[in-house]
Amino acid sequence: MNLFERTGIDIGRKLPLEAAIAWAAEHRVRYIDMQLDTGDNALNTITDPRAAALRALCERDGIHLGLHTSSAVNVAEYAPYVGDAVDAYLRGYVDASVKLGAEWIVVHAGFHFTSDIEQRMQAGLERLQRLAAYAEQKGATVLLENLNKEPADAEVHYLAHTVEEWRYYIDRIQSPAFRLSFTVNHAHLVPEGVEGFVAAIDMSRVAEVRVADCFRNGYEVHLKPGDGDLDFADMFRRIEAAGFRGHYTNAFGSLDDMLAGREDLVRVAASIGIK
Repeated sequence: MNLFERTGIDIGRKLPLEAAIAWAAEHRVRYIDMQLDTGDNALNTITDPRAAALRALCERDGIHLGLHTSSAVNVAEYAPYVGDAVDAYLRGYVDASVKLGAEWIVVHAGFHFTSDIEQRMQAGLERLQRLAAYAEQKGATVLLENLNKEPADAEVHYLAHTVEEWRYYIDRIQSPAFRLSFTVNHAHLVPEGVEGFVAAIDMSRVAEVRVADCFRNGYEVHLKPGDGDLDFADMFRRIEAAGFRGHYTNAFGSLDDMLAGREDLVRVAASIGIK
C-alpha cells in the first residue's frame, strides 16, 4: 500500500457515520477516525442493526474505521462514582468498536491539576490496564495517544505529553490489545521533538501516526502542513526508517483542508524517495 492509500482523515464529529463512509469512498480515503460522543453518532445510537449496516458499508468500500475517544473525559479520574463512569465510557467504545468492526480506538491518559500528578497517573494507569484487559477479551485494540503540552502556568495539564510520561504507561501495559497513536505535532511542542520520540519509542507498537503542523516548542494548534515549522520530510524519513508501515491520519482544518494536505504530504514524502 502506498503512502496516498495509507493517509487517512480524522472526520471526528463532522459527519454522521453513514455520510462519513460515503465521503471516504468518494475521495479514495481508506482510513477514517470517528468520535461517538454526541449527535447522530453518539454511543447510544449504535444499535445492532445500524452497526451491521455500517460494517457492511465499510467492507464494501474498503474503509478502515477507527474510533477516537474525547480527551475531555479524564481517564485519570479518581473521584468515586465519576471514575466508574469513565470506565463505563471506555468500555462503551470497546463494545461499539466490536459491533462496527472498527480496527482501533484512540484513548488518552487523562489530565492532572498540578498538585496531584502522581495520584492521577496511578489512577490512569490502573484504568488503562483494566481497559486493555477488556479490549483483549473482546478482540479490540486501543491506541494510547501522546497528548499536547499546556502553558507552564496552566492549572490543568494533559498526561503523556512527554516521552517520559508516555513511557510510564507504555512500559507497564504489555497487552497485545494496547498499542500507540503517535501525534507528531504534539511531539513538536516539547523539547524531545519528533526525533526524540522516534528514538525513544518502540515504533513496532505504533499503529497510527497523527499529523498536523504547529510551531516548535509552541502551543497547541492544528495547522495545515506548511503553516507551521514542522519538517515533514524529516518526519517521514525518521518514521519510515524506524519501520512504521501503519496509517497516517490528517487532523487539521476542514475535510477539504485534510484532503489537500494529503496531496501535499505525499509530494513531500516522494521528494525523499518514499512512494
